[in-house]
Amino acid sequence: MVNSATMEVDVAVVGGGLVGASAALGVAATGRSVLLIDRQQPTIDRGKLGIDIRNVAISPASQSLLATLGVWGELAVAAYRRMRVWEDRGTAEIGFSADEVQRQELGWITEVSPATVLLWSRLRAHRNVECLVGQSLDGIDMREDAVFLQVGDTSVRAQLLVGADGARSSVRTALGVQTTDLGTGQHVLATVIKTQRPHAATAWQRFLLDGPVALLPGPKPHLSSLVWSQSETEAKRRLALTDEAFADELHSAVEGCLGAIEAVDRRIAFPLIQMVASTFNPHPRALLIGDAARVVHPLAGLGVNLGFEDVLGILDGLRLAKDPGAPGLWRAFARRRKARAMAMVTIMAGFRQLYGLREPGIHWLRNLGVHWLDGAKPLKRQIINEALGLGPVAELLRRA
Repeated sequence: MVNSATMEVDVAVVGGGLVGASAALGVAATGRSVLLIDRQQPTIDRGKLGIDIRNVAISPASQSLLATLGVWGELAVAAYRRMRVWEDRGTAEIGFSADEVQRQELGWITEVSPATVLLWSRLRAHRNVECLVGQSLDGIDMREDAVFLQVGDTSVRAQLLVGADGARSSVRTALGVQTTDLGTGQHVLATVIKTQRPHAATAWQRFLLDGPVALLPGPKPHLSSLVWSQSETEAKRRLALTDEAFADELHSAVEGCLGAIEAVDRRIAFPLIQMVASTFNPHPRALLIGDAARVVHPLAGLGVNLGFEDVLGILDGLRLAKDPGAPGLWRAFARRRKARAMAMVTIMAGFRQLYGLREPGIHWLRNLGVHWLDGAKPLKRQIINEALGLGPVAELLRRA
């Protein structure tokens, strides 16, 4: 694999999505040379209502990373200040407010493709970064002193390999890393809707027997992103509905919380998986981060934020490291990141099971518990802080 034309870099990052691009930019800012490898350069993709159908929630901890990378000020975001959570078989509901934790907002919603394009523009302009686009990763040769990659016709020698290439990670597969898969049996249906009433900077989430449905505030007052977990059968059926029929079903599912649904963008659906890699550090010179390391239910909006936590951990680990692939350097990082991933996957699976139970006794106890939690202010503040990535447990499991 090694030849006279081998490209030599400190860190090679495979995967240029939000997490991979942030990792590459952050590592480059430490003065190390970085190669970002992806099959294609991102482009902005917006629907007929003017925003990307793919949206993600950004936590305050993630916001601090993006600010450090110098992109936050140019990122288009919609702040959400409140959450309302309720179910279809009870009177109990719980509300979360930024005021409860002395903040202006609980987080932000941003469009995936414009954010990714913005990160790439920074990468393209950075003197420590090269981007290798349009060719697939054909081989990985892990050695004690370096990692050798074959990317199309290009040979690469790196001190550290970072796999950030998504749930179907080629890096993870090439390194023989097994996964623990927690099948959900569900699909996610996503789109953007225009509603009669403004979203009022509120995220709305209702638990249905078939899965939760969430409306996330968009950049304009009457636009919201929809994330609806449901069975594969129902997802296929709803994809085939007319916009009018779909709007009627959604209006009923969310109990008209934002009034009439006036317009529906293109709908997409995909299988919902939960997965955790057996190790996030399969070799002293290899790391798995983002969806290559774990995939969690979108219920809590944690997916990309867990990936950004990975990036923060990598930057911490590199702070005093001369060799980014030194033996043992990433052992604690991998252990803590996997522990946080397993905790989140287990909690999300538990929520899904709890709200899927039909027994009247469980239904009564669940409503009683929600009523109690809504009134337990100190505990609720702690839950909010942990969800925002600002609590002591999140901090402990983030830092390497």
